[in-house]
Amino acid sequence: MSIYEPIASDDSRRHLQLRSPVSLEPTGELVCANAEDVAAAIARARAAQPAWAATGMRERAAIVQRALHLVLEMQDEIIDTVVAETGKARTDAMSMEIFSVADSLCYYAKNAEKFLRPRKRRVHGLLGLVKQLRIVYKPLGVVGLITPWNGPFVLVMNQAAQALLAGNTVVAKGSEVTPFSARLAATIFTRAGLPEGVLQVLLGDGETGAAIVNGGVDKVSFTGSVATGRKVAEACASQLIPCTLELGGNDAMIVCADADLDRAADGAWLGSCMNTGHYCCGTERIYVVEQVYDEFLQRVLDKGKHLRQGQQYGWEEDIGAVFWDRQLAIIEAHVEDARAKGANILMGGRRNPELPGLYYEPTVITGVDNSMDIMRLETFGPILCIQKVAGEDEAIALANDSEFGLNGNVWTQDKDKGYRLAAAIDTGSCSVNDMAVSYGIPAAPFGGRKHSGLGQVNGKKGLRGYCHEMPIVIDRFGGKMQNAYPYSAKNAEGMKKLMDFLWVKTPLGRWLS
Repeated sequence: MSIYEPIASDDSRRHLQLRSPVSLEPTGELVCANAEDVAAAIARARAAQPAWAATGMRERAAIVQRALHLVLEMQDEIIDTVVAETGKARTDAMSMEIFSVADSLCYYAKNAEKFLRPRKRRVHGLLGLVKQLRIVYKPLGVVGLITPWNGPFVLVMNQAAQALLAGNTVVAKGSEVTPFSARLAATIFTRAGLPEGVLQVLLGDGETGAAIVNGGVDKVSFTGSVATGRKVAEACASQLIPCTLELGGNDAMIVCADADLDRAADGAWLGSCMNTGHYCCGTERIYVVEQVYDEFLQRVLDKGKHLRQGQQYGWEEDIGAVFWDRQLAIIEAHVEDARAKGANILMGGRRNPELPGLYYEPTVITGVDNSMDIMRLETFGPILCIQKVAGEDEAIALANDSEFGLNGNVWTQDKDKGYRLAAAIDTGSCSVNDMAVSYGIPAAPFGGRKHSGLGQVNGKKGLRGYCHEMPIVIDRFGGKMQNAYPYSAKNAEGMKKLMDFLWVKTPLGRWLS
């Protein structure tokens, strides 16, 4: 049964009947914003932007700080809404949608003024004697923000806060699968004192998102699939506007012979199954050196026996429902492809027959290789695919044999070796003796290599990505311009002598340059 289905309506907007992935029972009706709604929202954002940009940074930061406090006050409502729409485990909802949001809001509220204040930069060489260089960070204008269903609250809050602190207004759209979680972001910022029109969260599907991308915004921040990301990039290129794309992953885990195998086994389960495996920087491929392969596998299987699934466990539920029937179909297809090609399903590999909703059992698969879809593509489910390798060099080669490059993790008790191996993986970010932690560190820039994305979000760089970095060059002394018309042979000869002095003939000149 589909999580949402079109229903008839008498107006020009698309209406969708939503269902719970936990029970498959109806949960509400979504009325999708149409092109006219999007245009009106962008117009309101455009009108509100100058006044918001003129608002002092301390006042902007104070609003974000109040939003943080509201997130903590409203955490039960937020968790209940997210769990109802996604079926994720309550602990996953708290860690990803509450703790992560609060930490990010705190970080940016504290640091935005420092990161975005005008700054002086030294002018290189002799020109520095007569010129000053200052950098000013100016907001881009209206930002279009399109977020997916796997982090329906956190991904709106995190990117919206950065764009707002930079002086932009935001028109956002959450997924049609999880609209009410996304809408909570607008509720919180409004209660925190954000002026009308500065942040608008529209409800809708892909057509609504396309209307935002093509609606005259000044930047698009998109998180979603590679296929849709390509369309967003093409649309932005045709309008000559910037975009950041955070797309899919097929992240590798490498377990070395000297790893703490108990910690690594815990990391394998959490890295593969947190958020029901629905996070782009989750572990999808596990490469274990042959010396410890059998022991590692046994520890994984032993730990897997105790995992709990189903909302009857409350806060003790480990692995929740699959959020969307479309994703469940992909998970099942990838597992069946692996089974048909000779892989061994040691645990799980099926829907949970004891639960009524979209639950897929935590799964362990061995005997995998790169001929299988489950090792080549993003599966996005609660699955551990474990492959034995001869050594670390083979593990690195296999980790890099992918069209994706978003995240990765290395497990070893030798931290220097862990650093060396992590740096050898062609990926956007990597962890040593942990998994997927880089997105949870606000100071770390986050972005993918290869087909996993374009540009980076988060950190100082991500915040400045919502600005135009404008250089202003100021003459120090005034007076007669040395390079003014009319040109002459004498001036050309003088310039030649200056170049010889600076870069050819004298140590003093080279030092001055």
